[in-house]
Amino acid sequence: MKPLIGIAGNILLNNADLNGLPITYTPQGFVNGIRQADAIPVVFPISDPAEAKDYLSKVDGLLLAGGQDVSPLLFGEEPSLKLGATNPARDAFEIALVKEAIHQEKPIFAVCRGLQLVNVAYGGTLYQDVSDYPDLTVQHIQLTHFETGAHTINIDPESKIGKIFGDQYVVNTYHHQAIKELADPFKAVAWSKDGLIEAFEAKSPNQSIVAVQWHPELMIPYDLMMQRLFTDFVKRTIKKMN
Repeated sequence: MKPLIGIAGNILLNNADLNGLPITYTPQGFVNGIRQADAIPVVFPISDPAEAKDYLSKVDGLLLAGGQDVSPLLFGEEPSLKLGATNPARDAFEIALVKEAIHQEKPIFAVCRGLQLVNVAYGGTLYQDVSDYPDLTVQHIQLTHFETGAHTINIDPESKIGKIFGDQYVVNTYHHQAIKELADPFKAVAWSKDGLIEAFEAKSPNQSIVAVQWHPELMIPYDLMMQRLFTDFVKRTIKKMN
């Protein structure tokens, strides 16, 4: 039986093509990546955090996608003038999903906002804008087309990500929030050339968590290595199932 992967969905508002109707969605690249890894994607609508246990009990792994900024109120800061749009309901539901997935020891794959949200869920903090990072020298909101790798990352070769990409790779980058303090349950495994954390994994051998700051779902059609992140994720779910 193929694994079921729950993808935490977003909500699109004021879509002129659909008469302003709110739409639950996830970017197609995530669906494609999971399907190409021979698993079945299921999109979760933003829901009551109390229902997270029920959602997670029905799937074998959790994927967290990109989207709105994570609210700084969750890590004890007021919103700066540089903060973008937030969605408190999405934050609350996804934090509940993350904690329930960890409680049920189900694998997590987190991308961009997903990486930031997992970090905040366990006590980490964020730069509300990369311009607040004192050592900023790399363009983290790329002007190059988003399906193309734009900056280099250094990778711990002993990490799960390192076993896929080696000790260095070129990734795309489109984020203006970034990890400031990494939460204690996680270890950084990749960094941009100016030192920002680009990926982390769980310290505990009982947890299977891989989080990346870039957007592999956008690069898949042009860089087959990015599919390996999705394939590895599905393999991690199968290992837990067995």
